[in-house]
Amino acid sequence: MPKGYCGRILHVDLTAGRLEVEEPDDAFYRKYLGGSAMGTYYILKRMPAGADPLGPDNVLTVFAGPVTGTPISGQSRASANARSPLSGAIGDSQAGGFWPAELKFAGFDGVVVVGRSSQPQYLWLHDGQAELRPADPLWGQQTGPAEAAIRRELDDERVQVLQCGPAGERGVRFANLINMSNRAHGRTGMGAVMASKGLKAIAVRGRERPQLHDAEAVRALARWGRDHFSDSDIAGMGQYGTAEVLAYQHAAGGLPTHNWRSGSFEGFERISGETMHDTILQKRDTCYACVVRCKRVVAVEEGPFQVDPHYGGPEYETLATFGSYCAVDDLAAIAKANELCNRYGMDTIACGATIALAMECFERGLLTLEDTGGLELRFGQAGAMVAMVERIARREGLGDLLAEGSARLARKLGPEAEALAMTVKDHELPAHMPQVKRSLGLIYAVNPFGADHQSSEHDSAYEGDYAGYAERMAALDLLDPQPERSLGAEKVRFALYTQYLYSLLDSVSVCQFVWGPSWHLYGPMQLVELVRAVTGWNASLWELMQVGRRRLNMQRLFNSREGLGRAEDRLPARLFEPLQGGASDGLALDRQELERARSLYYAMAGWDEDGRPTPATLQELGLGWAVDVVP
Repeated sequence: MPKGYCGRILHVDLTAGRLEVEEPDDAFYRKYLGGSAMGTYYILKRMPAGADPLGPDNVLTVFAGPVTGTPISGQSRASANARSPLSGAIGDSQAGGFWPAELKFAGFDGVVVVGRSSQPQYLWLHDGQAELRPADPLWGQQTGPAEAAIRRELDDERVQVLQCGPAGERGVRFANLINMSNRAHGRTGMGAVMASKGLKAIAVRGRERPQLHDAEAVRALARWGRDHFSDSDIAGMGQYGTAEVLAYQHAAGGLPTHNWRSGSFEGFERISGETMHDTILQKRDTCYACVVRCKRVVAVEEGPFQVDPHYGGPEYETLATFGSYCAVDDLAAIAKANELCNRYGMDTIACGATIALAMECFERGLLTLEDTGGLELRFGQAGAMVAMVERIARREGLGDLLAEGSARLARKLGPEAEALAMTVKDHELPAHMPQVKRSLGLIYAVNPFGADHQSSEHDSAYEGDYAGYAERMAALDLLDPQPERSLGAEKVRFALYTQYLYSLLDSVSVCQFVWGPSWHLYGPMQLVELVRAVTGWNASLWELMQVGRRRLNMQRLFNSREGLGRAEDRLPARLFEPLQGGASDGLALDRQELERARSLYYAMAGWDEDGRPTPATLQELGLGWAVDVVP
């Protein structure tokens, strides 16, 4: 067994009530590393084609990585994967906190769950042992009380709990997984999948620490990060959280507003990271062993939107989706919407974006007061926005339809609404605009699990700000910075190569804000140093990037098997319409340009014209076993 790993993967069959431990060999760990790559491997191997995402045959995986639990910033991350109930494509989601590190301390590298329990249960992993426990009293409880109840039952306040909330139990398609009541595996509906299996939670606790090949080298890297943090570009994230970018996005015309009609929001200052810091921020929280401390904890004690700090505070994406998307400039209301999502276990991006779509449909007469139960669901109405969050979580009234997500809402309302839905593969767009960052549009289209802002580097790293990132980009053979808002062949190569790197980050399972390639604390070559120091492998950046390629190709292969290809790699119509107002006024994507970029991307990636990995590509990546996955 290589250093850094526990050497144990738990397989759970909830239908049979069976728990089995697999102990893979060194070659398997080196080939797939962990995180999303390892999870996708088991899904391709064990999930039958055509499985219902909310049925017993879906395979839910949760994996840490080789460096998880080591004493350095940005390593306490885990990936959750399954077939997504939103899209039918591969589902993929990452989260931090203390749960990932504690999973390793409990003696397991990951968990593979199949089947469905006839009664609610939770999984208890501790000191190398695993057991299933009854969870009937926990079913229906919100995340905070459920977590507290599990800790009381196990008589240990340091138990870490990963759970689905009541929204997942009710089948909200964008329900997520939550740990610490505020660290979310958002996107792609992994909470709905866990709940559909009758599994309430995975509780972990242990005292085993990963063995390190070169502990002093790990400590040296940790000291470097500590000493350089205050001088790095990420220092602002420590002070203001991810919300530090909101004002910049507005200034650049890249802050989605009024359901993506505009890239500028007049009320941006009232919901910015600086305003949050100066008004409702109670403290900064952190993930295990991380110096950045970017997690917001907010509290509002007076007024119509009182906010409990136990459920954290809003990130940039949440401020945008419940704020500018909905034209709401009430920071307390946005913080309340965030709290409700964490209480019930829902993705804030999908929830806010779906409400923004409903607001536009209401204003266009596609939804009526009768549909909304008397709620004036208009842009700028903070109270209506917050009320709808809770109705979605409870599947009450119109909330029952919105719980299906934007794409299904639009299809229910007809063609006019479908033209307004901001989704790719039925997956809501995050708050970064490809009209301003052109390569993001390409990645949004081709990414296996839909539009995602953390699946590649953003354009500024290879445009005007390139000088600050030149050394790190050069490690990826990206030496020719491109014009602003371009999407030529070199920008396509930039998108693909950085997508491979981000795919690697989600397989090593490290935080992209700490270990990403451009403005973050550590660079790609330091990630190689860390993997070498932890595992003892003489790994190269090329070898590790191959893991990122492997993960991406397995995920595309899964989609091909489920009937998703080029036709699903498309962007919403509104991105091709001119924006209104602000710095991006008049900007729009060009369909022919995007089509050329998509075809070139497929060819560069080694995929056929439908976006399916070719047999030669699979063989090159050591995935010969997968050649026959798609008939």
